[in-house]
Amino acid sequence: MLARINSATLLGIDAVGLQIEVDISRGLRAFTIVGLPDPAVRESRERVESAIRNSGFEFPLERITVNMAPADIPKRGPCFDLPIALGILVATGQVSIENLDEVVLVGELSLDGQVRRVSGALPTALGAREWGCRAIIVPPDNAREAAVVEDLEVYPCETLYDCVTLLEEGLLRDPAHIDVADLELDLPPYSVDFSDVKGQEHVKRAMEVAAAGGHNMVMIGPPGSGKTMLARRLPTILPPMNLEEALEVTKLYSVSGLVGRDTALITTRPFRHPHHTVSTAGLVGGGSIPQPGEVSLAHHGVLFLDELPEFSRAALEVMRQPLEDGHVTIARAQLTLTFPARFQLVAAMNPCPCGYYGDQVKPCACSAGAIARYRNQISGPLLDRIDIHIEVPRLRPDELLNREPGESSAVIRERVMAARRRQEMRFTAQPFFCNAQMSSRALRDFCPLNAEAEGLLRTAIDQFALSARAHDRIVKLARTIADLADSEDIQVPHLAEAVQYRSLDRKLWG
Repeated sequence: MLARINSATLLGIDAVGLQIEVDISRGLRAFTIVGLPDPAVRESRERVESAIRNSGFEFPLERITVNMAPADIPKRGPCFDLPIALGILVATGQVSIENLDEVVLVGELSLDGQVRRVSGALPTALGAREWGCRAIIVPPDNAREAAVVEDLEVYPCETLYDCVTLLEEGLLRDPAHIDVADLELDLPPYSVDFSDVKGQEHVKRAMEVAAAGGHNMVMIGPPGSGKTMLARRLPTILPPMNLEEALEVTKLYSVSGLVGRDTALITTRPFRHPHHTVSTAGLVGGGSIPQPGEVSLAHHGVLFLDELPEFSRAALEVMRQPLEDGHVTIARAQLTLTFPARFQLVAAMNPCPCGYYGDQVKPCACSAGAIARYRNQISGPLLDRIDIHIEVPRLRPDELLNREPGESSAVIRERVMAARRRQEMRFTAQPFFCNAQMSSRALRDFCPLNAEAEGLLRTAIDQFALSARAHDRIVKLARTIADLADSEDIQVPHLAEAVQYRSLDRKLWG
């Protein structure tokens, strides 16, 4: 007898519909799975057999063939245990279920029949709705995540026996339900705040500009000056995510298995902080079947690279493409996948290996050659793609001892959101939404300079030998500063402040 069960596999951050075909025939006892399964899928034979027996059903002592169609798509992970087990029960006539073609099933089985959580429940639920299915059955730990999808019935099942009972009853239970309006998208909870930061007012201003225009930035300063503390607070002044952005971020975390049991939707902007020993694949993604890397997990959020020159040159250079394009394309022999990677890069570095070059309190102990090698670890093309270069000096004693709280993240965020609203109105008919994403053509259309501002920019280009890309970055920064000042036109003060944020071009650090 033949049974067909609907399931899904993941390609990138999207689900692809599968049909699990189970055939029971006479012959020597065998259990074969075909359709490009990986080792985790092939190992499901042992899990499925034990789960069926320990759930009170009989396991057939015949020839079992499981085909996972379409057969040209790689399948990975243990999420097919539940549909394979159900297919065996249907094919052997132990259960009789109507309208099975309206239901998608995913879930890993333990040996006693418990249904365990899997990765990718949200994209699978979104796919099931797109395919016109009525319902999806998921592990209990994935229920909240999948229930975010509207117009789809989501049923959590604790065990294989529970799943069979639910389907035989005709899905008469109440499905899991999540009200997206209750998920605090407008007021995301953050555990840190800019009011905790002492001093560094010019750096806070630079971070406000970065948040308002979506600009990348690098901070240069001695150890203990507050670079990491400042970077961790950048997400708190970014505009709250809308539902579409939250779904994209949650899909990425879902396929990576990083969504918690009690999490329905990720509502705070990501902050990723990889160690400097991270591999190239860990940073941008990779694997035989590509998985998202740190640049994708930071999508719609912040990627913080502390001790920037300590990262491998190869890892830093591969970031140039996602910084420009907002996505990562990973090619393998079997398939090519694209992951979104629209993030803000925030980097921190010392001015030299010991960290005290130019410090007015502690002398530098590095040789000129060591300093040059340290700085040359970061290529010019990469620095060109970072809009803001800001120095973070040592805090003065009076700043350290000051007990007064600084300006809160909520107050700064209001100014940032006002500037973003101006950009949204300006770019209504454009494929981008913030100043940092403007193309060269958009710069000509939206960033005209008067004669005085043009003269200042020409002087800066000549004096600091700025590249064409650095020129564009300065104009984009000036446009953001004008937006924060509620100015329709870019004025000389806006352009002058933008030039000040290019300290590595001006060689003020060395």
